[in-house]
Order: sequence, then C-alpha cells, then structure tokens
Amino acid sequence: MIIFTHPACLAHDPGPEHPERPARLEVVLEALRRDHGDLDWREAPTAKLGDLRRVHSQAHVDAVMEQDFAGYRMLDPDTVMCPDSRAAALRAAGAAVAAVDAVMDGQDPIAFCAVRPPGHHATGEAAMGFCLLNNIAVGAAHACDKHRLERVAVVDFDVHHGNGTQAIFFQDPRVAYFSSHESGLFPYTGAPSERGAGNVMNALLPPGSGSFNFRNLWEDQMLPAIEAFRPQLLMISAGFDAHMRDPLADIMLETEDFAWLTRRLRQIATSHASGRIVSLLEGGYDLEALRECSAAHVAELR
Repeated sequence: MIIFTHPACLAHDPGPEHPERPARLEVVLEALRRDHGDLDWREAPTAKLGDLRRVHSQAHVDAVMEQDFAGYRMLDPDTVMCPDSRAAALRAAGAAVAAVDAVMDGQDPIAFCAVRPPGHHATGEAAMGFCLLNNIAVGAAHACDKHRLERVAVVDFDVHHGNGTQAIFFQDPRVAYFSSHESGLFPYTGAPSERGAGNVMNALLPPGSGSFNFRNLWEDQMLPAIEAFRPQLLMISAGFDAHMRDPLADIMLETEDFAWLTRRLRQIATSHASGRIVSLLEGGYDLEALRECSAAHVAELR
C-alpha cells in the first residue's frame, strides 16, 4: 500500500477557528506513521494544468492559482485561501493523479492520499465547502482518460453530500457516484431522485441514524449497486465527519463503522477491480475521531 502526502498540505491556513485547520492532517499523519510507518510513503507531486482542466473551467483554475494577495482571500463564506493554499491544492489534486497511476500501473493495488484541502464540494466552476479543487474528480477523470477505464466507482461516505463530484460526472456514465449523507445538511443536495445518466446513487440518513441504520443502508442498497456496476477502479471520498464526536454533523457513527465499510468495499474491489482502490481524505473535524478513523480505514485497506 502507498500513502501519498506532502508538507505543503499542512501550510494551507483558512484562518483562526476554521474547522478545516492544519491540525486535521497533522493528527492523521501522526496516527498513520505510528501504526503504518512501514508502508510505502511518497511525496505527492504537483497536479498539471491538464489534469485540472479535465474537470474544472479555466476561470476556476485561474481563481485557485491566484497568488497576488496577502493575508486571507475568501472564495465563499466557508472557503478561504492564504498564499500557501495554491501549493496545497495542487499537491492534493496531484496526489490523486499519482495514486491512480501507481495503482493502474501495478506498483501497488491500493493507495491512500493523506492530503488537504478536501475536494468533493468543489464544482467544475467554483470552490465551496472548504474545497478548492475536486481532488477525487481530478483522479477519476485521469483514470478514464489516461488509463481508458470505462467504469470508475466513486464511493463517498463523508457526512456531507459531495455535490461537486456528482455535478462533474452527472452525465458521464464512465464514473458512477455512490453517496450516503445526512439529510438537511450542507450543501443541501443529494436527493435520491438525482440520478444523472443512471450513474448517481444518493441515500439520505436522518440525524441520529447510528450504526445499525448506516450499515443496513450500505448492505441492502449501496453495496449491491456498486457490485452491479462492476468497477474497474474503486475510489473513496473518505470523510469521517459522520462520527458521533464530530461537531458538524449528527449521524452518530462509531470508528468501527468506517472500518466495516472499508472491509466491504475492499471485497468489492477484489471481486471486480483486481483489488484496486484509491482513497482520499475528505472531512472529519473532531481531531481524536479523525485520528482513530483514518488509522482504522488504512488498517483495513493495507
């Protein structure tokens, strides 16, 4: 298993009291180096313009690449850049591309990208929800275009709907998007009626759902649908903010729920994708929960 990360991802600073703070990645790296220091650790490269342009408009790329400012620059009420954010965003997206290449080239079947800022809210046209570039979308599009894949599954168990990922691939049947997320929560998208070209599946969980309802939903609905898609590559938006300790949501999951779902996804990848999985860190805003869940997730992947 390969872990991609880069020190630049720690320098992205959206400001004091912002939930998406550098300490998030610090605790993830501490836990992974403690428990999985023997894995193949690699520096994430910088994403190329062509990688970004597959999923983002030139105007949006230009907005993220802007460096001629000091202090903080707000892209929306929740999404803030500092002068170091550009480099972090390019490394986070570059990690997705490098991970796809490593997995598809047979270097290792599994890769985890310990990066920030997260990505799944960024649309083709705009940053939002703490996300500058849509890292997993950049990776999935690269998998389709460079490696000629016809079936890439993006599985998103972050508590917030990955509206950006869904929108980017809404009419692209090469990429299927599967998401469970809390109802009535930002970004207020992801209704089950949103089906795209038949390649989108959303499932809502009400606040307080807990482990039983979460596992039943995945076992009965989502996992069979992923199986039926027969992915050639499975990509994971690994957000851990559905944990019971997270301050931004209320699904109330335990660490073991994320480990369980990771095990089940790995079984599907083994059956249909020659074991190939690329996972990227998304949300998770309680530091101790994030530490535990990321370590458990990687433990099930390796």
